[in-house]
Amino acid sequence: MFATIIPAKNEEKSILATLTTILRLPISHIILVLNGCTDRTFELIRSIPDTRIHILYFSDPLGIDIPRAIGALYARHLGVKGVLFVDGDMSGDIYENLVKLLASIESGIDVALTNCYPYIPHRQKLANLVLKFRAKLNRELDLFKSLGLATPTHGPHALSERALQSLPLEAVAIPPLTLYWAKKSNLTIKVVASIPHQALHSPRKHRRHARLIAETIIGDCLMGLSLVQNEPSSRSLGKHNLLGYHPERRFDLLEYWEQSLKSQGMFYEQHIIIQESSLTISNSSESR
Repeated sequence: MFATIIPAKNEEKSILATLTTILRLPISHIILVLNGCTDRTFELIRSIPDTRIHILYFSDPLGIDIPRAIGALYARHLGVKGVLFVDGDMSGDIYENLVKLLASIESGIDVALTNCYPYIPHRQKLANLVLKFRAKLNRELDLFKSLGLATPTHGPHALSERALQSLPLEAVAIPPLTLYWAKKSNLTIKVVASIPHQALHSPRKHRRHARLIAETIIGDCLMGLSLVQNEPSSRSLGKHNLLGYHPERRFDLLEYWEQSLKSQGMFYEQHIIIQESSLTISNSSESR
């Protein structure tokens, strides 16, 4: 029994294509984490008559990567044997790659990754800088020979039930930390699929977004390096504090969601919608 977790924020242009791929997979649950959507993403998902679909609806934006952790908590609550993470804008033909990720988890891999940068001799300066820090973290973890530049930050990836149960929430909400905690917990980590970034069909974003994403990923890697070096958590590089989108991560709502799942209280009830349910959607800011 596996689940796919799909974070989505204003993905009306791609969500149906993404789901067309996901619906073909041998999975028992499709968990969509909608956060801050102001377009037709919700209506498009609700038009699909498949009882495997579970919608976690947050009217407030959760911030980057927090939806993955929200979905992972819910999947753990459902008792699944593993989870596959696919972003809502990954509308490319990646079915075979996703099958490989699921098969690897079933065969005993705990953290299954995708290499999204195969065979690219020339990259933009910003991408090179991000990859430099990914490589540094993987080397510090003694994982570079096996993983290269692969990371849970980028591309579809999967976690086993063991990983889902043992990784701290912060490790899912800040993807580079997944590698640190997985290594520390003696989990098996492997690259099992290769998808060039452009094959994901994720839309191009504006320059400011690209810069903030780069700052976010580098800052996340710096946090991972702090852990490896047994130093206080830091996102600083020289005089620069690389925050990017990090301050927008709603760890408060993640913590509240974890507490609510344990009690299945009102906050839980107001934010989950499954096909056969008529549960109410409410504004998360009103539920706090």
